[in-house]
Amino acid sequence: MRMGFGLIGLLLALAIVGIVVKKQMAATKVVVPAGISAPANGNASASAPGNVREQAQQIEQQYKQQLDAAMQQQQQRLEREAQ
Repeated sequence: MRMGFGLIGLLLALAIVGIVVKKQMAATKVVVPAGISAPANGNASASAPGNVREQAQQIEQQYKQQLDAAMQQQQQRLEREAQ
């Protein structure tokens, strides 16, 4: 009886760990921003260094814009709460 409960507990723990790992793996998928397209030939290493630099600058610019928008929203919330 004790061995049966131990086995059931072990299987239950294994199932829980499996579910958590599955969710974690699904959450860490890489999403390519809409403004950046993959090379036409499908070979990422064939892109020119200028293209990589331009993509990095685009990503940096998008990040800055999103950060500014979030900061403005927070400032507006704080101003509304202060009134």
